[in-house]
Amino acid sequence: MLVLSRLVDESIMIGNDVAVRVVDIRGDKVKLGVNAPRSVTVHRTEIYELIRQENQQAAQLRPEDVPGIGAPAAPPPIKLAVLASGGGTTLQNLLDRIADKRLNARIVSVVVSRHDAQAVARARSARLPTEVIPPAAFGDIAAFSERIFQTCEQAGAELVCCAGWLSLLRIPDRWFGKVMNIHPALLPSFGGKGMYGQRVHEAVLAHGSKVSGCTVHFVDNTYDTGPIILQRACPVHEEDTPQSLAARVFDLEKGAYPDAIRLYQQGRLRIEGRRVRIASR
Repeated sequence: MLVLSRLVDESIMIGNDVAVRVVDIRGDKVKLGVNAPRSVTVHRTEIYELIRQENQQAAQLRPEDVPGIGAPAAPPPIKLAVLASGGGTTLQNLLDRIADKRLNARIVSVVVSRHDAQAVARARSARLPTEVIPPAAFGDIAAFSERIFQTCEQAGAELVCCAGWLSLLRIPDRWFGKVMNIHPALLPSFGGKGMYGQRVHEAVLAHGSKVSGCTVHFVDNTYDTGPIILQRACPVHEEDTPQSLAARVFDLEKGAYPDAIRLYQQGRLRIEGRRVRIASR
């Protein structure tokens, strides 16, 4: 790449007697004017050296160094609503990933299904808009679900992330493909009603499984059956307890959930029946 445009009509000295001036630049042709006493000879190699130096300088330029060409603007953060029912460790993980800039997101609403859930304290400590909406306050799942999604909509959420959410939801058509969950096992194994938290890891060990992991999936109207976005796996050791296995699986969850959110944010997820296609960049 030849960058000499900044030299047009400027003179640059070669030695003490010769001034080289760029007269015109058209395509890849450069017209030079040379001002010098008749007794001075300008070698072609000196002109080439001037051009070589310009090319070296150009190679070191960053986009933001060139007027009118700045660094591309970062996309706006995706607005998340987080649903929780328990300790809020997944909520905290999302907060941590946002804080360390590995997730370009903003949590605009936290909905908790139990007044005594630790997630309430975590959310309020982070000064997040928080509302407790217990399912027992509603006559049926449809009314409960509608209230949940109205709350998310009022907050301006673009994606709903279930984070240890234990209540069954009826997903409105307008939110289909916009609600995610993370499960601490490799679905479709060890999922379904009542399979959450330590119960999952106890079942994995009781079954003698050699591999476990986590699954991020879109949520449908039943427990843990929505289309799978991505999975991460880890070995199950002979000496594992439910607690040690849970810790290893959660280490996977900490990266998997932000990765799935990022794919959604980039518009790379496409649902085709039971499958989620991940488009290349």
